[in-house]
Amino acid sequence: MNVKAYIDKIVYDARKASRLMAVADTSVKNAALEQMALNLVNSKEMLIAENNKDLNAAQEAGISSAMIDRLRLTDSRIEDMAKGIREVVNLGDPVGEVMEKTVRPNGLEIQKVRVPIGVIIIIYESRPNVTADAASLCLKAGNATILRGGKESIHSNIAIYRQISSALEKAGLDKNAIQVIETIDRQAVDYLLKADEYVDLVIPRGGEGLIRNVVENSTIPVIKHYKGVCHVYVDEFADPDMASGVCLNAKLQRPGTCNAMETMLVHENIAKTFLPDIFKSMSDSGVELRGCEKSRKIMPEIKQATEEDWSTEYLEKILSVKIVASIDDAIGHISAYGSSHSDAIITEDKSNAKKFTEEVDSAVVYVNASTRFTDGFEFGMGAEIGISTDKLHARGPMGLKELTSYKYIVHGTGQIRK
Repeated sequence: MNVKAYIDKIVYDARKASRLMAVADTSVKNAALEQMALNLVNSKEMLIAENNKDLNAAQEAGISSAMIDRLRLTDSRIEDMAKGIREVVNLGDPVGEVMEKTVRPNGLEIQKVRVPIGVIIIIYESRPNVTADAASLCLKAGNATILRGGKESIHSNIAIYRQISSALEKAGLDKNAIQVIETIDRQAVDYLLKADEYVDLVIPRGGEGLIRNVVENSTIPVIKHYKGVCHVYVDEFADPDMASGVCLNAKLQRPGTCNAMETMLVHENIAKTFLPDIFKSMSDSGVELRGCEKSRKIMPEIKQATEEDWSTEYLEKILSVKIVASIDDAIGHISAYGSSHSDAIITEDKSNAKKFTEEVDSAVVYVNASTRFTDGFEFGMGAEIGISTDKLHARGPMGLKELTSYKYIVHGTGQIRK
């Protein structure tokens, strides 16, 4: 295969399709999405069979259990993909929304109107559900999308894409509005990241290594988060039962996700009563605990945490634990070691909650809730395209509106500038 010629055609076709998508009627986009969801549900057996090829290869390659969990498709996960697509159908179409409107003294009417970004590349690892999530959101927002999954999920991604492509054609949309890169040749990514003549935005989803590689090699703007080192701070005024429930959920509900808790911070005034029970619950659930000196005095059997642990995204059943002397120490620790992703405080003290939300500079800050809620579906956005820790142009879960830009439309009656 001539990889460059292959990518050149992909991006050229995407640019052509993007112009058609920008003016596609909402009802047509929704019809395509409904058909996508139906196609996925009706092809469960085939999708799982193709997914098994990827799972077998991953196991032979010795990929971690957390990564294999991300890769796995089940009946319920396929149903969830379809549900996510249908949620997008029910969301309002952002394209054409008048964000602001002003009339100048000279009579010019200026409108700030939401428009599609254009052509978006999504580069991702492991999770085949990203293929459906990204395709549905970008489609509803009027964009053309190029999807490049990891080699570990190639069979799953192509199988899902076949159902998506069929839905596009049935709805009368350009099939090139959504394309999947069907080669695992690494050169394909190199060429994609230099296609700034045709592509408007790159969104990488995956490990820190993948994301940094994209940022370093792309001539196209990139929206990303490098990693998710998420914290839960158990304040001295926390309800212990609430704190236990939130911490267990934040670590164990799905340890291999970017919004799982990686470090638990506990105020010293509550540590002696709170830590033994939570340590037992975590240990009983298979979590390896790595603690600071103060926490090891309470539970000597846990491992000593190293300096590296505080900034590590484990994506496994491993948790670092630190006892802090104050809320300021907790905020300072998060500022020093966090990734600006998602951080939580558990407290009954309103002033401490306010201080935490004001001073922790993360994309999502929680009071008395699990960090696992940082997700477009949980935020009512339908499926999500990813999480951004950037401050331009999107931050936090990226839904439909984050996949649009805007332009100004100015109406006059013959005004000229003097």
